Amino acid sequence: MSTAGWVDLDGVANMRDLGGLPTTDGGRIARHRLLRSDNLQDLTDRDISHLVDEVGVTDVVDLRSDVELRIEGPGPLQVRGLARHHHHSLFRDDLYTVTAEDSLVLPWSTKVGGDAPPEVKRDDDHWASHYLGYLADRPDSVLAALEVVAGSAGATIVHCAAGKDRTGTVTGIALSVAGVADEDVVADYVASAERVERVVARLRARPAYSDALRDQPMEHQVPKPLTMVRILTVLREQHGGASGWLRDHGWAESDVHALRARLRA
Repeated sequence: MSTAGWVDLDGVANMRDLGGLPTTDGGRIARHRLLRSDNLQDLTDRDISHLVDEVGVTDVVDLRSDVELRIEGPGPLQVRGLARHHHHSLFRDDLYTVTAEDSLVLPWSTKVGGDAPPEVKRDDDHWASHYLGYLADRPDSVLAALEVVAGSAGATIVHCAAGKDRTGTVTGIALSVAGVADEDVVADYVASAERVERVVARLRARPAYSDALRDQPMEHQVPKPLTMVRILTVLREQHGGASGWLRDHGWAESDVHALRARLRA
């Protein structure tokens, strides 16, 4: 079970406020700073009121691909202008022109993931390869997403489709930078397993995902601890940790400090 709090709304299945997670120096992640979620297409009026008026959401980081956005359309927070929308796809193909068939490749397809570092490609963990592929293919999007979190005036929701893979990659880095211990980052990542059946049921009803999920076994969607363990291990071995990855990709120490300070209570 995760130590972060579920946000139970009618229109999402996998939203959590990461506030409350402990840091290694005795601190805590602040509430109402960083939320992670599955897609926001089905938010109700009551959901929106809670997020905007009570949680104080001002920014949404949308990690879905260009084609997902085109098929699904904007979410209600964006349509109503109630939060700033920041679209930062983690797919390399979104940098180029792709065919309609190519553009429907989704995160759980065996075709995605890009060029992960060779030490992970030799590994048997399918998802760790994908997640490090996001970092290798679209560091610009990962950095931009974290810049939104660091600079937001209120709470930021980071989401993709299911709220576990692409979202887990970005929020895992953010939590690690803020000083959350690896075991707690892993625990938050695997917490999505508690809601995975509800998540998949939602996606099967959405036009962008119904066909791709029709024959997918549920067990393929369950996040496993070893995946995030390997992500954090590679970041530490190759960059000295998540903060080092940010520095190696152009962030100044002041930028790293700003993200850490924004997230901590």
